[in-house]
Amino acid sequence: MATAPFLIFTIFALFGVSSLTEAAETSFVVAHKKASLLKLKSGTERVSVSIDVYNHGSVAIYDVNLTDDSWSTEIFDFVAGNTSNSWEKLDAGSHVSHTFELESKVQTAYYSAPAFITYRIPTKSKLQLAYSTPVPALETLEEKAVAYKLDLAKKLLAKYGSHFSLVLIVYLFVRIISSPSSKSSSGNEKKRH
Repeated sequence: MATAPFLIFTIFALFGVSSLTEAAETSFVVAHKKASLLKLKSGTERVSVSIDVYNHGSVAIYDVNLTDDSWSTEIFDFVAGNTSNSWEKLDAGSHVSHTFELESKVQTAYYSAPAFITYRIPTKSKLQLAYSTPVPALETLEEKAVAYKLDLAKKLLAKYGSHFSLVLIVYLFVRIISSPSSKSSSGNEKKRH
């Protein structure tokens, strides 16, 4: 009869452990969307978009689909790549990347919406959804003459600022040493008379 409470305790313990492992098997998908502008010699600008999808969960995810339909064809031409991609499986702790390039047609400040990722996890039958980070406003084909001059001044100051300071200090030191002081010259004039 002493084995009956032990058997009941063992059944409850196994049930508790199995529910804990189910709770521990979670998915946590993070997607980071980045866009960078590249001005070409022809005067056009290319937008390079990169989306990194990370599985920070404890289980593998399946049927991963990435879609980024936020780029208007009235503003951008597609140059390379595709705005969507899919992967069969993404293991826990791993990541995948997707890139594509666009060319800007008009001058504008463009706000791109987050990309969305759909995926399945083994413990749930419902399709899961995650969103990427949004991209800050892209100012395409904008006149950047003033900003360019300021950037040039910053680069020159960073590169030659210490040299300029040294030359200025030496010049001021030589100037102070070589010029007579006004008090000593007025005192010398009084002694001569």
